[in-house]
Amino acid sequence: MTRLSRQSLASLLPEIRRPGYDASGVSIGIVHLGIGAFHRAHQAVYTDDVLARDLSWGICGVSLRSADTRDALGPQDDLYTLKVQDGSGEQLRVIASVVETLVAPESPEAVLARMADPATRIVSLTITEKGYCHNPATGALDENHPSVLHDLQNPGRPKSAPGFIVEALAQRRSANVPPFTLLSCDNLPSNGHVLKRVIVRFAQLRSKELGDFVRGVSAPSTMIDRIVPATTDADREAVAAALGMTDAWPVATEPFSQWVIEDDFPLGRPAWDTAGAVFVTDVSVYENMKLRLLNGSHSTLAYLGVLAGAETVAEAMAIDGMRDLIEGLMRDEASPTLPVLSGFDLPAYRRDLIARFNNPALRHKTMQIAMDGSQKLPQRLLNTIRDRIAAGQLYPAMALGVAAWIGYVSRRDRNGDIIKVNDPLAGRIASCLQATTSPGERVDAMLGLSDVFGQDLPHNAAFRKSLIQSLSAIEVDGASHAVKSHRVLFDL
Repeated sequence: MTRLSRQSLASLLPEIRRPGYDASGVSIGIVHLGIGAFHRAHQAVYTDDVLARDLSWGICGVSLRSADTRDALGPQDDLYTLKVQDGSGEQLRVIASVVETLVAPESPEAVLARMADPATRIVSLTITEKGYCHNPATGALDENHPSVLHDLQNPGRPKSAPGFIVEALAQRRSANVPPFTLLSCDNLPSNGHVLKRVIVRFAQLRSKELGDFVRGVSAPSTMIDRIVPATTDADREAVAAALGMTDAWPVATEPFSQWVIEDDFPLGRPAWDTAGAVFVTDVSVYENMKLRLLNGSHSTLAYLGVLAGAETVAEAMAIDGMRDLIEGLMRDEASPTLPVLSGFDLPAYRRDLIARFNNPALRHKTMQIAMDGSQKLPQRLLNTIRDRIAAGQLYPAMALGVAAWIGYVSRRDRNGDIIKVNDPLAGRIASCLQATTSPGERVDAMLGLSDVFGQDLPHNAAFRKSLIQSLSAIEVDGASHAVKSHRVLFDL
């Protein structure tokens, strides 16, 4: 079968949407670190929507780990198919905004050269929380992180995102080229501020002068929202049948998409607002809303779903009592901690989230969402719990979510089968839990991880008790039963 490429675009079936510009005329203005499925279903789509206005904003996608994306997209001129699907059907579209893919471990020099090029005006990131080499409880650079130590000793051949960013900025400084704008698109509160703090400290460790230069970099915060499951072989087969040609790595997603951005781009930006992005002066209200409602619910669904044997989010939502639990988490626990957003219909947003979680076409895997919980829980659940504690309010659904994470990292599902835990702290977690024999011992062992729980929560007796009660319910009666009875645990 013919392979998707610029040459084969003309052969696409008429119902397949294709780029509204000459893909061969696009030049690179954005370097994106972390060229995974989410970026290709979100920021790259917004950019594709506006390239007809200005062809200088093409994307160079960089993989910081494997060559898989480059090897899949390179032979097809970096084109790929976006499949948007829900219960009513699907729509296909070919995206051409990515014009180059590089693999950092293979050629760090090429990545640095692209980032240092004056034509590069934005460096964006979707590297997940762990890619920032920071302490998720404090937001500060982890100065003992192995990649940080390596990059400080080998600035010309970095491994980490902060290492690449700081070395590229050093090269621009030496060449008298203004710094690019840094655009974090990861699920972190004040993601731009976190990124700025990390790279400024990293640069200071290299030299005071470089630290002063990096302090002047613009790093607007953003809020991004779109559910993007991992691509499956079934997705590839369905796309090939619809296209009449093969696509090695299409991406599947939902109709909903949201992007809120602080408008601070000294070297300019694409006209993303004409494609639906919203530019604001302060994104914090939007990001907290999304982190606490969508992401907090997602993590709770994922850990309870894995323990109950639910493979996808939609299957987890079908567990008896889960919808009530998630609605209660959003309405009764998370929403009261949020400031008022003028003109925003919060109840409608919560209803939309429930509908999105129930989308059977996405098949968003609970194990995919469960990854890297030690990095995600502080932002998604624990900070909300802190606010509930400060207000003298209870948090039964969120406590069950945190307890389910402890159950997940304890590595046994409802059938007693071993769970493969994917987490940067997996080794430390396994060591902590190795000698535990009861829910109370497991909770106390995990509360010893100050990287996750900070210094305050481990000393809160009510919080500790809530986790022990919730984990006991999960271990004794099973996750499905705990979902139905979670409110009883707090005598509500």
